[in-house]
Amino acid sequence: MKTTRRTRFENVAAKRTQKILDYLDSLSNCSNKVNYEYSEEDIKKMFKAIREKVSNCESAFSKEISKKNKNQFKF
Repeated sequence: MKTTRRTRFENVAAKRTQKILDYLDSLSNCSNKVNYEYSEEDIKKMFKAIREKVSNCESAFSKEISKKNKNQFKF
């Protein structure tokens, strides 16, 4: 049986991940040059910012996992 914290994580993380995926789909709609005007530099800035946020988020999770393993003695 799953713990309450695990179930809560699965529910919240799934909803938030889906929201991010939906927003990325929405952002993709901006690629239509008939409706929008943008430069290659604009695209680079956007995706650099997105990559940085994803990297920060991934680091936060990795840091929490490494905290758990820090106090274990190993040879």
